Amino acid sequence: MIEYNAKNYVCHLDLAMDLIRGKWKAVILCHIHGEPKRFLELKRMTTGISQKVLSDKLTDLEKHGLIHREVYPEVPPKVEYSLTQMGLDLFPALNHLENWSIEYF
Repeated sequence: MIEYNAKNYVCHLDLAMDLIRGKWKAVILCHIHGEPKRFLELKRMTTGISQKVLSDKLTDLEKHGLIHREVYPEVPPKVEYSLTQMGLDLFPALNHLENWSIEYF
């Protein structure tokens, strides 16, 4: 048994999948890959997601260290999201999952 953030996981894969589990987290990571994105850019790119859900998922991804939130001291406020090194290191696994899906489905 593995414990992380007061949650128990049966193995490391269970923990890793929990970080990207759900309908939107992997999609958000894919949109951020390559260059930083602002909140409204992500909202437009992620068709069907509400502002609250996007905000919640970005907060989760940031809390787990997969993305970085940069706030610029401007008026109006400018906030950009980018992948951290941990998020970049996860990306090849996401690409493998995508390629697997393309090949079999």
